[in-house]
Amino acid sequence: MNENEGADGIEGADGVEEAVAAAFREEWGQVVATLIRVTGDWDLAEECAQDAFAQALDRWRRDGVPRRPGAWLTTTARNRAMDVLRREAVGAAKLREVAVLARDGGPFDPHDPDFDNDSGVTDDRLRLLFTCCHPALPIEARVALTLRTLAGLTTPEIARAFLVPEATMAQRLVRAKRKIRNAGIPYRVPPAHLLPERTTGVLGVVYLLFNEGYAATSGAELLRTNLCAEAVRLARVLARLMPDEPEVLGLLALLLLHDARRNTRVDAAGDLVTLEDQDRTDWDRAEADEGAALLETALRRGRPGPYQIQAAIAACHVTAATAEETDWADIAALYGELARHVPSDVVRLNRAVAVGMSESPEAGLALVAELEKAGDLAGYHLLPATRADLLRRSGRMSEAAEAYEKALELVENDAERRFLEKRLAECRSA
Repeated sequence: MNENEGADGIEGADGVEEAVAAAFREEWGQVVATLIRVTGDWDLAEECAQDAFAQALDRWRRDGVPRRPGAWLTTTARNRAMDVLRREAVGAAKLREVAVLARDGGPFDPHDPDFDNDSGVTDDRLRLLFTCCHPALPIEARVALTLRTLAGLTTPEIARAFLVPEATMAQRLVRAKRKIRNAGIPYRVPPAHLLPERTTGVLGVVYLLFNEGYAATSGAELLRTNLCAEAVRLARVLARLMPDEPEVLGLLALLLLHDARRNTRVDAAGDLVTLEDQDRTDWDRAEADEGAALLETALRRGRPGPYQIQAAIAACHVTAATAEETDWADIAALYGELARHVPSDVVRLNRAVAVGMSESPEAGLALVAELEKAGDLAGYHLLPATRADLLRRSGRMSEAAEAYEKALELVENDAERRFLEKRLAECRSA
């Protein structure tokens, strides 16, 4: 059957643009992962995937949106790659690549469970994830490369997630791809005895992927639900692959405990709703209970790690019947333990919030002042936003307004900006 048969009738340019945007969210990682496997060329895979989505804007207006957008996009991208390789084919190796791409003339559906797969793993995205997380690559490059190729994040978005300049991140991505090509890093899930040594990088990728979906670094919306869903899906696959690794279970528990609150993080207008103001009756209790059970299983292994500790923090919030019943002292202690595992200033900033809530705003402000003096979080909008909130809670409204103004100069996400503007107006009126 032609991939266009049974096309859905979506009228108008807006409808087609929405369909292409939805397909990008759902299919980008799969299309790129499949093309990398069949061509071995990372840049060509991204280029041809981008071209396929561009073609979709025109073709879907004319022919309608196909029933299987992923199959249509992968077929179109494969054909584009085949054309490029034919033009560049000057030796036997390139000609063999063309032959692989052209081995069947029908639609190319990477979601087909019978699709040829020499490694025995039927998920190209998972193979891409482990390839990107090869120990020959620096940890920062592993995470960044996967966010670019698997999740479709732009270089500026990844740079903001890492708090580094865009040019630095662009070079990091180029070097990572060159390393994979020159070192001949295999495109596969490693055998069972090698899985533990590859775990840290893979978990870091999934964690940052979820974070970008849960609190987008930029754009009109705070949530990118497709990224959250992809991260949870990958975490579940990893838990099935490595059921005895407590940090794998801890990560899945952490994501589920956060995801249980996802639908209450914004209101009907898309505006941010703080944790203390969320309607706890709308939290996904089944998801929260699953996360709590996984955390308990992980902790019984007797090898606590950063993801288990973060899951324990999330559980403190989810299990509190009301915001007032939250055990902030326990949360502050857990952040102190987390800082010993992950000596990060972002962790210390979160601990400052917990101390401010459990002891006093002034105690939290003292910790924030230390971080400001260190200067490593300069440019991070949540540093002045945290200071502003603690000042507001202590009644120092004029100083809080100044801090909110500073945070507004740095924030990139529209929903967060509207929230900060609301708080600023409240402080000014007070």
